[in-house]
Amino acid sequence: MFLSVEEIVKHYDGVMALNRISLQVRKGTVKGLMGPNGAGKSTLFHLISGMEKPDSGSICFKEREITGLQTHEISRLGVGRTFQTLQVWGNMTVVENVLTGMHTRIRGGLLYSSLYLPWIRKGEEAAMKEAKEILERLGLFGRWKWFASQLSYGEQRRLEIARALAAKPDLLLLDEPAAGLTYPEAKQLGLTLSRLKEAGLTLFLIEHHMGMVMEIADEVAVLNNGELLAEGPPDVVKKDLGVIEAYSPRK
Repeated sequence: MFLSVEEIVKHYDGVMALNRISLQVRKGTVKGLMGPNGAGKSTLFHLISGMEKPDSGSICFKEREITGLQTHEISRLGVGRTFQTLQVWGNMTVVENVLTGMHTRIRGGLLYSSLYLPWIRKGEEAAMKEAKEILERLGLFGRWKWFASQLSYGEQRRLEIARALAAKPDLLLLDEPAAGLTYPEAKQLGLTLSRLKEAGLTLFLIEHHMGMVMEIADEVAVLNNGELLAEGPPDVVKKDLGVIEAYSPRK
């Protein structure tokens, strides 16, 4: 299995955040992760990306155990992510934001850059070309010289994805990419994610925008109170009685 989470447990000060969660993500698919606020979704992404460590259980990526590895180690293995809270560098240009996403795979350091050796110059030219190509894919090429702060909120969300793509991930974790977007912006984002899937990228996304998830996801997993409530094709999961109950308004 491309990504396999097995019997993951995570506590915070005695509170159970995740209770023996097991799920898989198949290569080349889009997997949606849903659930009410506080269900444990972002916690699971933190564990997969190495930002936090599980109390027990294992996480394997491309048949390799990654449980307990550092964030940069997991990134180098091919796992990228975006965050629920928008994180772009507003005082940097759009293309500079994308270039920062290449830091784990670009050769050279401060000393080499100061010497400006020919192979450094060629590497910078290649990186710039690649960054512009990524922006083209995300519909942001016309704004590559803008400061990120000049972009609309929806464009900044796409810029986050562009920066994550700059690391050339095999698996991209997206934490509520449609949060705060208008309907047209969410529709555009859905089309963008579908194109990324068609290009062979594996996506695992947390999303409350049920329409988007049901439209683009191959499989959906639903968490509630740290438990795995349901997992399967979108049409099956949305009819699950436990899922319906979890999303029903509380009286």
